[in-house]
Amino acid sequence: MSRNRPGGATAYDSVTLVDHDDAGHVVELVLDRPAALNALSTAMARDIAAATAGLAADGAVRAVVVSSASDRAFCVGADLKERNTFSDEDLRAQRPHFRAAFAGILDLPVPTIAAVHGFALGGGLELALSCDLIVCDETAVLGLPEVTVGVIPGGGGTQLLPRRVGWSRAADLVFTGRRLDVEEAWRIGLADRRVPAGGDRDAALAIARTIAANSPVGVRNAKRALRKGSDVDLAAGLDVEDAAWAATAFSGDRAEGVAAFNEKRRPDWPGR
Repeated sequence: MSRNRPGGATAYDSVTLVDHDDAGHVVELVLDRPAALNALSTAMARDIAAATAGLAADGAVRAVVVSSASDRAFCVGADLKERNTFSDEDLRAQRPHFRAAFAGILDLPVPTIAAVHGFALGGGLELALSCDLIVCDETAVLGLPEVTVGVIPGGGGTQLLPRRVGWSRAADLVFTGRRLDVEEAWRIGLADRRVPAGGDRDAALAIARTIAANSPVGVRNAKRALRKGSDVDLAAGLDVEDAAWAATAFSGDRAEGVAAFNEKRRPDWPGR
């Protein structure tokens, strides 16, 4: 599905994609179910999976911001009103759609930034955790309350949270289901940037624009090295880095970057 540029939007039923420049380098994925505080329904999960599949295949995209159309929440997690009607078979049938939605964000080849305000609970926090960076404003309330309703975090929370904040802090949050304010989230490293109320989206877009000005080949390979190298030993990680370096060092972007530096001009990245 193509998007209008600039400032154009592509609307799914519960997700909207917005381009922020003529070339489509910075794209905002807006969670757009505000009446339900962006509660994740089966249909919304399908929309996120479809939208991210399109973004992953779009070579023009250099950075993605995940934001919210709700004034009160980033996302409050799974739609428990929908699930209240589910049989066990319905819940099993929903599971692949949820996994595809979270994986769609996690596996995007370009940097992703979550712009969080209000509630980011359960699957909502897991959507943010699936991003590379999390920007929170002063109204943010975060938590993984799944054990309080008889389930466990199932959108990557038990794996992504300890990688961010450490095992014992993650265990505290998962086992108790308690909520954090932005001060604690910032202190333990759950929030990467802390901004005044209402400033999360603008701050996330500013980061995305900074990223998009850099070599797209370099940024994609840097993300690949960071992601693939984080869960292996140091020697294996250095091999991952070496492969990513080689994929970048002999690219058109490297040649253009060196030439632009010496000619004292902005680079015109070929992106290959």
